[in-house]
Amino acid sequence: MAATATPSSVAADHSPASLVTAMSIPENTEAEPAVASDLFGERIELAREFTNALATHGEEYGLIGPLELPRLWTRHILNCAIVAPLLREGTVGDIGSGAGLPGLVLAIARPDVHFTLIEPMERRVKWLNDQVLSLGLDNVTVLRDRAEDVRLPEGFDQLTARAVSAFSKLIPMCAPLVVPGGEFILMKGINAAKEIEAAEKQIRRFKLRDVEVIELGDGVLPETTRVIRATVS
Repeated sequence: MAATATPSSVAADHSPASLVTAMSIPENTEAEPAVASDLFGERIELAREFTNALATHGEEYGLIGPLELPRLWTRHILNCAIVAPLLREGTVGDIGSGAGLPGLVLAIARPDVHFTLIEPMERRVKWLNDQVLSLGLDNVTVLRDRAEDVRLPEGFDQLTARAVSAFSKLIPMCAPLVVPGGEFILMKGINAAKEIEAAEKQIRRFKLRDVEVIELGDGVLPETTRVIRATVS
């Protein structure tokens, strides 16, 4: 029987070693693109702090590989931030939050939305909690649990995920977590349309509607961000 998810109690690390300075950021970390300020607005300093922390400690926590540093901003941070306009005021669940992509990035960009980051691995939960405290994000809750085991008194208005699983597998995992009329906002790759075709049975079973692929960032980012958006009946 699935256990009820409760907020993680993993303590944050406030030791000097946890503090990021300009001197400690790896030299091969991608420079901040000019468009970052446009996407984050007055929250850009928080975005910089998070990106620097991820560049410095991401490999240590098993969150990103060293080959990702030269494209950290464009492929990861801004790839997530471009999704922010698709979110509406309310509650968002982010499953398999890992490094905080997209959950923490979106929480920085959208302080008017409350995010619940769902992550089963203790080391990653610690990272998420550390970042929430360091960045002073009062619109984020971190749950240590598997998405399929989460039980909440109320569903989310929207649910996000990035690089977690195929759409056909995400549907039964995510549908119970979303209120009727709520949405999936699932970040996908170039095969997003094919994933929808492969998930036809699950789409019918869970009565999803208005299933579509949205492309974001064309002409703004080097790579287009693709999102599967669907409404839960």
